[in-house]
Amino acid sequence: MKILFSLTIFLFFFSSFSIAQEEKANHLLFWEKLEQHCGKAYAGKVVTAPVPKDFQQQELRMHFISCGEGQIRIPFVVGENRSRTWIFTLNDNSIQLKHDHRHEDGSPDDITMYGGTSPNTGFDSLQYFPADQETTELIPFAAGNVWWVSISDSTFTYNLRRVSSDKPIRVEFDLTTEVEAPAAPWGWREE
Repeated sequence: MKILFSLTIFLFFFSSFSIAQEEKANHLLFWEKLEQHCGKAYAGKVVTAPVPKDFQQQELRMHFISCGEGQIRIPFVVGENRSRTWIFTLNDNSIQLKHDHRHEDGSPDDITMYGGTSPNTGFDSLQYFPADQETTELIPFAAGNVWWVSISDSTFTYNLRRVSSDKPIRVEFDLTTEVEAPAAPWGWREE
């Protein structure tokens, strides 16, 4: 009887340990949700007020243009302006978000590659990115910026909160309806 009891306890703990080993970290689950949209494009809208001037009366689209090993690039197109690309990079225990800004000739903007890295594994449907040191050195007033991205079956949101402002920016994309992909972002080259 003691052997049967001991065996039962052993199997219970072993199976619990095995299940725990199979669970993925939240940042990996979030990454998988992003990857499901590779090659697809979606329309969006600013859902906070006031709408930034350069976004007013403009068509907003994002395009999951590139999903390589450990990196996802998503151009964010505002009207005819193809200067913005969000770059997500998967790290061991986190995800990094950078903003690649280009001029129409493809050359980098003076203010580019700012962003941050999630400080922990986050949630499976939301990751947040406080401004990193590179951002602080590039844009000192942005040292307190926090970006966050959420994704569900129906919606992708890009959010920015500036500590110096009480007005966050939120752009929401409808993932239930694909749209025509915009032209490639300025300076785009296949990597």
